[in-house]
Order: sequence, then C-alpha cells, then structure tokens
Amino acid sequence: MATAVNRKSVMTLFCSPTCAYSHRARFVLWEKGISADIEFIDIHQPSEDLIELNPYGTTPTMVDRDLVLYDSNIIMEYLDERFPHPPLHPMDPVSRARARMMIHRIDQDWYRLMDEIERLPDKKASKPRKMLRESLIASIPVFAAKVYFLSDEFSLVDCTIGPLLWRLPMLGIELPKQAEPIRSYAARLFEREGFQQSLSEYEREYASFIDFATN
Repeated sequence: MATAVNRKSVMTLFCSPTCAYSHRARFVLWEKGISADIEFIDIHQPSEDLIELNPYGTTPTMVDRDLVLYDSNIIMEYLDERFPHPPLHPMDPVSRARARMMIHRIDQDWYRLMDEIERLPDKKASKPRKMLRESLIASIPVFAAKVYFLSDEFSLVDCTIGPLLWRLPMLGIELPKQAEPIRSYAARLFEREGFQQSLSEYEREYASFIDFATN
C-alpha cells in the first residue's frame, strides 16, 4: 500500500494557517521562489497523511520525495541549502554558526514567551506578555544597528523574527513610541513580496490591528 511519502510527487508543506512556526517556513519558501504544495490543516484534527508522516502530528511538516522533516528550523535550513539562490544564511562557517545561535536565542527568549501567551488564559498570560514586551524594548538598539537583524543582508534570522512581530497585536503587546526602530524594521519585512505571499487568510486578518503593516 502506498505511504503518504511516496504518494507525494512534489514538495509539500503541511501548515497550520495560524501558527508562527508554519508561517516562517512559508516565508522562506516564498523568498526562495520554491514551487511547492502548501496544505493547510487543522492542527486539532490532523489529517491521516500528517499522522502517517509525523509521529508528533505537528506543523510545519515537509515532504520532499522520500524525505520528511517536521521542525521549522530544520525545514528552513534544508530549503536554503537545497535551493541555494538567493542564499539566506551566511556562507562562512563562523557567521553561519552565529546566525544559528541567534535563531536559537530568538526561539528561547521570544518564541517561548509567545507560546506561553497563546497557551495561557488571558489573565495568566500577563506575565509572559510583559516579559516579551520588555525583552523587545531592550533590543531596540539591536534593531536600529543594521538594515536587517544584525546584518545588512536579509537572512533566515529575519524569516524567524517577522512572523512573531506580525502577531504582536494579537498577543496583546503594544510597543511604546521609542520602539520606532522595531516598527521600521518590521515594515521592511512586511513590505517584502515573500512575506505578503506567505500570509494565510487568517494571518492577513491580523493586519487590521497593526499600525505598521503594509497592504
């Protein structure tokens, strides 16, 4: 009997239309101009194909011929290496390692708090919400230092940060006036064609709450 893997003749990305981890994988897909099928699923009622492919039933999950990946960072790096132009990771080992460490810190410091906010009831989410806001504010000089995050070139680090910033109003986080460098940085990401194409219909609805979003 055919498995879910060998039934897929083209690269397929199984995504939640609302989760930031799926969003950042789609951001990379569109920035690289990769042709792939995107299948949106209800993570609370995953399809039989997804369960067969991924024992954790999580998104994003990607199938490329007989290869199955189900971690957003692994998927993003695989796409960048499989389709090397334009490169979204530095070419030299030291810079590449630094970028990987930066993504790890973003996941630990910012995405972890985002996950808590989304998981907890509104009143109990006030603490991680405050922590995420304060952490972003403390990083204003970093956002202001370069055109992109600690770089003059757009990279996988930016693909990681963009979906989180897009969700700030939905998370109940309002940035102060002095956070203009974050707003300017966010606007540069949001106006990219790859970002606009990466948005699901659900994610597009967040734009009405974001004062620095583009059309």
